[in-house]
Amino acid sequence: MALTLSDNDINLLIDENKPLPADFMTKIQTRPKKGHKESELDVNGANGSEFRLIMRQSLFNPLDFSVILAYRPPKSSQLFRIRRYNGKSHEHTNFIEMETFYGYHIHMATERYQEIGAREDTYAQPTDRFADYQQAIKCMLDDCGFELPINPQGSLFEDI
Repeated sequence: MALTLSDNDINLLIDENKPLPADFMTKIQTRPKKGHKESELDVNGANGSEFRLIMRQSLFNPLDFSVILAYRPPKSSQLFRIRRYNGKSHEHTNFIEMETFYGYHIHMATERYQEIGAREDTYAQPTDRFADYQQAIKCMLDDCGFELPINPQGSLFEDI
C-alpha cells in the first residue's frame, strides 16, 4: 500500500536537519548507466528519518536532469519523493491547476495530488533559481535542511 503523507508531515521531513558525511562530494559523483549518469546517497536525518538523494543526468542532453530528495519510511523499501529539481528538457502540466510551462522546475510532494491518486510529487513550480545540474543540487541542499560538513571535499559549489 502506498504511503500517504499530509502537507504538514512533508514540511516536517523537509525541515529535518540532514547532516551530510564529510565525503559526500565523492559519494555523489555520478557514474554512467544506460544513456545517463546517476548517483545515490543515503542520509540519516537528525530525528532518525531515512532519506535518499538521487541524481540523474542524460549523457546526451545536459539540460535533462533530476535531483531528487526521497524519504524512506521505517521498515519499508518504498521511496516517497519529497522534492525533485528538474532540468529544462520537457513541458510540465499541473493538471489540478490547469497550468502548463516549459523550463527549469521544482516538483513538490503535496497532499492534494496524493488524494486524487497521482504521484506524490506531480505538482511543480517553474524556477529561475538554477540553470544547470550543479546549481540544482545546491538549490536542493539549501531548500531541504541539509548541513554541509565543515570542510567539504572538492569544489562543486565554489563557482555558484
